[in-house]
Amino acid sequence: MKIDFVSDVVCPWCAVGLASLDVALQRLGDDLPVTLHVQPFELNPHLGPEGEDIVEHLSRKYRISAEQIAQGREGLSARGAAVGFTFGPRDRIWNTFDAHRLLHWADLKGRGVELKRALLQAYHGRGENVADAAVLIAVAREAGLDATEASEVLASGAHADAVRAAERHWQEAGISSVPAVILNDRYLISGGQPPEVFEQALRQVLAEERADTAGSAAAS
Repeated sequence: MKIDFVSDVVCPWCAVGLASLDVALQRLGDDLPVTLHVQPFELNPHLGPEGEDIVEHLSRKYRISAEQIAQGREGLSARGAAVGFTFGPRDRIWNTFDAHRLLHWADLKGRGVELKRALLQAYHGRGENVADAAVLIAVAREAGLDATEASEVLASGAHADAVRAAERHWQEAGISSVPAVILNDRYLISGGQPPEVFEQALRQVLAEERADTAGSAAAS
């Protein structure tokens, strides 16, 4: 099964969603061979390199108070803990375009998911600046990628056109919020769902795909 995970590094529900999806896939085990690809989505494409205070940013964007933000973080922490993801302090929000360029490069090498997990932990777990090249290189090394090659990707501006094209593709496909999980280019699961929701959807799609295959074979 092909799975596309459309997300942004600074999206907390994306951290929950990917961890939940991982749990669901572990439950299914070898019954479901999967190719999982990370896909880009920028929540704040116009954010400058200096970033922004996260409370000020969320208060303005969603018109909510600091108290509401704190309450939301408590709920996120509980949801994360339930699937093995630990949230830490996050004081600022950052532009993620360079992170997406690096993720595209990593995905081409078959390690996009590993880098995505590491970036989510770096930002949401440790509060690191995921717009900083030194941080991105260190996280790439942590994910098992070559640090020198990662540095060259960031310095060269490589994969910028591919990232923008992919972002347009998902927007034109109707994706306006993340995480969005697309199964076999046909089925959409929206939001940071619990593992049970992902597992049920995966089993249902698997059964439907197998029934279609069996029907095609019988008709031929």
